[in-house]
Amino acid sequence: MTVRDRPAAGGSAGGRVATTVVLLGVVSLLTDVSSEMVASVLPLYLTMAVGLSPVAYGFLDGMYQGVSAFLRIAGGYAGDRGGQPKWVAVLGYGASALSRIAMLFATGFAAITAVVTADRLGKGLRTAPRDALIAEASDPKTLGRAFGVHRTLDTIGAGIGPLVAFALLALVPGSYDSIWVVSFAFATVGFAVLVLFVPNLRTAAGTARIGLRRAFRAVGGRPLRRPLIAAGLLGLLTVGDGFLYLSLQERDDFAAVWFPLLYVGTNIAYLALAVPLGRLADRVGRARVLVAGHGALIACYLLAALPSGGIGLTLTVLMLLGVFYAATDGVLPALVSRLVPAEARGSGIAAAQTVVALSRFASSVTFGLLWSLHGPAWSLLLFAGLLVVTVPGVAWLLRRADRAEAVA
Repeated sequence: MTVRDRPAAGGSAGGRVATTVVLLGVVSLLTDVSSEMVASVLPLYLTMAVGLSPVAYGFLDGMYQGVSAFLRIAGGYAGDRGGQPKWVAVLGYGASALSRIAMLFATGFAAITAVVTADRLGKGLRTAPRDALIAEASDPKTLGRAFGVHRTLDTIGAGIGPLVAFALLALVPGSYDSIWVVSFAFATVGFAVLVLFVPNLRTAAGTARIGLRRAFRAVGGRPLRRPLIAAGLLGLLTVGDGFLYLSLQERDDFAAVWFPLLYVGTNIAYLALAVPLGRLADRVGRARVLVAGHGALIACYLLAALPSGGIGLTLTVLMLLGVFYAATDGVLPALVSRLVPAEARGSGIAAAQTVVALSRFASSVTFGLLWSLHGPAWSLLLFAGLLVVTVPGVAWLLRRADRAEAVA
């Protein structure tokens, strides 16, 4: 991976990746070690140690997925308004780091919900400014690759986190407190790297201050309208990872200590494919890759719903889930970032992320209720069928998105 030291200005950077992108990737790597340590044990901790029902877990998983939506637009706009999104991201990363240590004192449903909410609010505040920095530092022709590199580093952390959690639980079974403490340590180091080493890159908004009315006009404009609708429809039919892993555990009776390794399997596939699929998106069209990724998700649902499995089928489900994330997670902001003026880029990315977060909140709550009424297999088959019907419509909505280019 070749690194260049300054943002692209004339599009001559070729295949190089900006230093800013790599540094932000390191921050995300360390932060994701922290967050995935928690995320990989949270479904098991909440359903077994705390004793939540599927409906209650669905609500909390929805909070985990969707509560950040309330600050995504604010974070994106704040970064655009000041033209220095780094410091907005600093606030978000700091809030998430503090929430890790707060898990030590959260013993009931209300307290855990409050801690999860604080963590996700921090994520909501930081994500759009961080992605705006990536877009600003990168050649427009290689945005898919730049986001792919960032997501690759991010996913390395996401793969390490569950392994650390697994090791801690193997050494001291049921020692969730040790996971919260080590998670806080990783988050603190990531926060320090952001503050000390990531440059305070001034974005396009720094020379063209964007007002609130112009930001809303850019977000609600015609080029972005259909992609936002498409993102919302797909988000409504995206089942949270925790539910998928719990359904696999219920079918194949994994021991609790092995549960965190399910996250590792998905992250390995993501790690292997994030950059290649980002490059493919740059060549053939980001909308096409985004839509194709949901084909992998349909296959994932169908295989997870089978009445019997085994290690081979489980690994296939994890691989398909990794393919889905590699084809969508970095591709969506890369697509959206070219559909809004440069000075509103953070707001545009935040709008897409907000739609996805809110729709996945609704999806988690709905899936938890369906699980309680009909079981995981029936619910997965229903979501797979609905997604089969929805994907062609989404492809139609996005048919012109790859040819659209915003005029600043």
